[in-house]
Amino acid sequence: MALGAAAVPLTGCDLLGGDDGPPPAPDPLRPLLDEALALAAGHRDAATAHPDLAAQLTPIADAHQAHAAELARIMGVSLPSGTPVTTGAPTTDPDATLTDLRGRERAGRDAAVAACAAAPAERAALVGSIAAARATHVEALK
Repeated sequence: MALGAAAVPLTGCDLLGGDDGPPPAPDPLRPLLDEALALAAGHRDAATAHPDLAAQLTPIADAHQAHAAELARIMGVSLPSGTPVTTGAPTTDPDATLTDLRGRERAGRDAAVAACAAAPAERAALVGSIAAARATHVEALK
């Protein structure tokens, strides 16, 4: 006697695309990617607010954008499209803006150093060069 489809129990099997286990852990470099995008936006916003600083800040923003693109490539993700991240209005005082950016670069450098120490060998060179670039940015903002 043949059983109809209604008689086949569906519990405990994956016939309907059930749970394949826990979702994969987020990539440990995701915070570094997000921070690169935020730093790029911060420098762009400051350059817009203080055109006299644009020549100094635009190359740093471009470097952060390039870091984000390379991080996204090795992570196998796409960069967000559409409206770029904004960081809010920079201060009206150019010196205070530079001080703020230096602080953000220092925090970014420290995060990149920590990520480099924890990264597997195939990612450590990229993350190390990002840490070095951020250290250089701190000096370039003086």
